[in-house]
Amino acid sequence: MKKTESKRTSLRFAALCICILAVGLMTAACGKDDGEQRYPYPLATASPEDTVTQIYAEKFAEEVDRLSDGRIKIQVYANSTLGGDRELLESCKDGDIPFVVQNTAPQVTFMPDLAIFDVPCAFENLDECRKVLDDQTFSSLISSVYENGGYQLLGIADQGFRVMSTNKAVKNINDFKGQKIRTMENPFHLAFWKSIGANPTPMSFAEVYIGLQQHTIDAQENPYEVIVSNRLYEQQDYVVETNHLPHLITLIMNDEFFKDMPAEDQKIMKEAAATATEYARQASDDRIADRVKTIEDSGTEILKIDEETYHVIVEKSAGVRSSIQGKVDSEVYDTFIECIEKAQKEK
Repeated sequence: MKKTESKRTSLRFAALCICILAVGLMTAACGKDDGEQRYPYPLATASPEDTVTQIYAEKFAEEVDRLSDGRIKIQVYANSTLGGDRELLESCKDGDIPFVVQNTAPQVTFMPDLAIFDVPCAFENLDECRKVLDDQTFSSLISSVYENGGYQLLGIADQGFRVMSTNKAVKNINDFKGQKIRTMENPFHLAFWKSIGANPTPMSFAEVYIGLQQHTIDAQENPYEVIVSNRLYEQQDYVVETNHLPHLITLIMNDEFFKDMPAEDQKIMKEAAATATEYARQASDDRIADRVKTIEDSGTEILKIDEETYHVIVEKSAGVRSSIQGKVDSEVYDTFIECIEKAQKEK
């Protein structure tokens, strides 16, 4: 292991130990007669500070503070300070970190039914996606998935759609062929890009910028928010609006920790999360136009997928949808499709 990597790991471990100690001391303090919280609850993310993920986390902490009249404090740790997505998810389940805000993609390994959010090209727009997420029946099913996994789902916001950045202009389906594109380590993401002719490869996000710079990869896919916050557009000539998946952000907490809370505090958590979710969604909408401008001002061109090419993408990726249907709970899948159809009729 390189010295820098070893040092980074040591720092993360030290920070995690501090958080675990704080949670233990805080829990003990909460058992005292005065009920005073002596240490803030840690909330961790693997995202940079200048992102909707951070806005979501900070707004939730702010609302919890307000609704509890300052009685409950939450400290946000961003930018993988306490570990990457997998580490945070495991730490949350173990109760070491009470709160986590992260994308759904890395959660599929632990909760397979969440692959429902990897169905490609399921939504025509974000409003449609949000209606499905907020549908009471579907929301209840997804909440049960998290609860069975050891988590309490407090809310789901988004960072808009995931798009592709590349050095090759994409004007039709053939232009995807052979492009070595970095994806997250998610089998359905890999299968989607293979289905349309690209050559997907999972890679640590920390390596993406240098990978593009050194041409070990040709392209990557992320929401505008991530492309700008990490300056990936500097190494790319084009951003292609594939809009193949919404980039969903979940606010979760340890289920046992939630259930041990008094009913009053559980209500505070839910109310704070609801406010933070709406706030984060609006922030996402407001920031996308600014992110697009930043990219265009840099000289990187933004390309829209024409309707004919989009339909071909949908057809070629139909096998991915079928694969997901065969792996997730049938009630979850059927309700998801029914909610999409309902949202489309309400336009």
